[in-house]
Amino acid sequence: MLNTCVKCKKYSVEKQISSDGRFMTCLFCGYSQEIRQMPLFIITGASGVGKSTISAQLFKKEKDYIVMESDILWDDSFNVPENNYREYRELWLRMCKNISQIGKPVVLCGCAVPEQFENCLERRYFSEIHYITVVCDEDILYKRLTEDQHYEKDDGYVKVSIDFNTWLKENADKTQPNMELLDNSHLTVDEAAEIVENWIFEHISI
Repeated sequence: MLNTCVKCKKYSVEKQISSDGRFMTCLFCGYSQEIRQMPLFIITGASGVGKSTISAQLFKKEKDYIVMESDILWDDSFNVPENNYREYRELWLRMCKNISQIGKPVVLCGCAVPEQFENCLERRYFSEIHYITVVCDEDILYKRLTEDQHYEKDDGYVKVSIDFNTWLKENADKTQPNMELLDNSHLTVDEAAEIVENWIFEHISI
C-alpha cells in the first residue's frame, strides 16, 4: 500500500523519508504523504528455544502492540541464505510498516539476526528496530528439540539449532544494533513473556 504513490500511482520502495519520520516523498512526482514511522520489535532465537511460545503469550495480552509470527508467510522459494533471505525480510518489513500505520508497533517473532533487516530498503520506514534473542542452556534446548513432536528429530537439525543458540549467546552484544539477551532456561512462560513485554514498553515510551 505505502509503496504505491497515491498521486502518480507509481510503485517504489525508495521514497524519501523526512527527518522527523512524518512524511514520505515520491521520487517520481514529488508528492508527500503523511506516515507513521513506528519502531519494530524482533523476537529471535533458535528453533525450540521458546520464542514462539512467548509470542503466543504476548498475543493474548496485546493491546498496545501487534504480535506476528514470521513463519506464516514462509515458502521454500524464500530459502536463499546466500543473500541473507533478503526477499523474505523485505516482505516482512513491508507487511509490518503497513500494519503499524494503525498507530501500534509490530512485534515480529522468527529466527533472524539484525543484519538481515538492517540492510533492507524497507528498513527506512521504521524509527528503530529493537531485537531480543531468546536463548537457553544447551541441554535444555536438546531436550526440547528431541522430545517435542513439532520438531524434526534428525541430528543435523538439532545441531544447527544448538549451534545457532550458542552463536546468539556469544554475539548478541556484537551485532549492529545489539540484541537484548533473554535466557529462559529456568523461567516460566509467563515470566519470560512479562520480561519481553516490559522490554517492549520501555522502548515504546522512549
